[in-house]
Amino acid sequence: MSAELVVFGEFFLDLVFYRLPMPPSMGKEVKTAFFAEIPGGGVATTALIAAGLGTKTAVVTRVGEEARHNPAWLRLEQSGIATTSCEYSSKFSTALTVCAAHDGERMMITHDPINRELHKLLARDAVRKQLSKAKHVHLACTPAPIELWASRLRALRSLGLTVSTDLGWNPNVLQSAKLPSLLRHCEFTFPNEVEAKTMTGESSVERAARKLSMSARVPVIKLGQDGCIAVQNGRLRKIRSIKVKSVDATGAGDAFNGGFLHGYLSGWSLEDCLRAGNVCGAMATTSAGGSSAIPSRSKMLRMMKRI
Repeated sequence: MSAELVVFGEFFLDLVFYRLPMPPSMGKEVKTAFFAEIPGGGVATTALIAAGLGTKTAVVTRVGEEARHNPAWLRLEQSGIATTSCEYSSKFSTALTVCAAHDGERMMITHDPINRELHKLLARDAVRKQLSKAKHVHLACTPAPIELWASRLRALRSLGLTVSTDLGWNPNVLQSAKLPSLLRHCEFTFPNEVEAKTMTGESSVERAARKLSMSARVPVIKLGQDGCIAVQNGRLRKIRSIKVKSVDATGAGDAFNGGFLHGYLSGWSLEDCLRAGNVCGAMATTSAGGSSAIPSRSKMLRMMKRI
């Protein structure tokens, strides 16, 4: 399949325990009747949202051989997402995350040695072929070391691709003085508020957005239930979100990315891309895991009109 969007990065099997009666703590057991095992991480959630909205999507990641028979991984293929460029490892098992959600907050424990040196996937012939036919690549992993990844992003842009990143929480990368050298190759970057302030050293989200715009062309900062803020050509834009009954915030930011990138590849204005991201991010919190509540394109468009 020729995909418009390629989502590159880390795939996780998410074990989500939600509606906990109390926050978990060391030395104590917390029981809940609410549990889900779902595809997780930026790769799965962003791709599932974008594909569910109608964007032709492929993923590039590394999983264990056992993933070939795992329902969470197979869900991507069943959703029409191309996985033919992925690498199946006989040495490592698929990355695993345990999520515990209580009262709108969450904690996570992850095992992911398989995700080391993901940049090597870019040298695979199948990956090169996939990227040569795409329009946009979204990076959903921690790009370390920065110098190596900056050169990889520069090479992707030389193919005519636009690039976006969601770096996740990694203080060593976010606080690196070399980070702007990577972001300058990005059309969009999608930090949350805490990540954006860490990346810039600013205490104000508005100042953080403006500072990020000196590197990335359009920084988009996700503000949870308060919506999002972005800067384009020096102009600050803030778009509110919709009100929903939140169950679990795991993956909401990645769902935002999927909605936003669907709008971008559909040729929408920045404001409508932000509205789409807000709707998808909010909807993702209404069920366990970011990929469990995917709105149809028609439903998303109706909800966007409320913003």
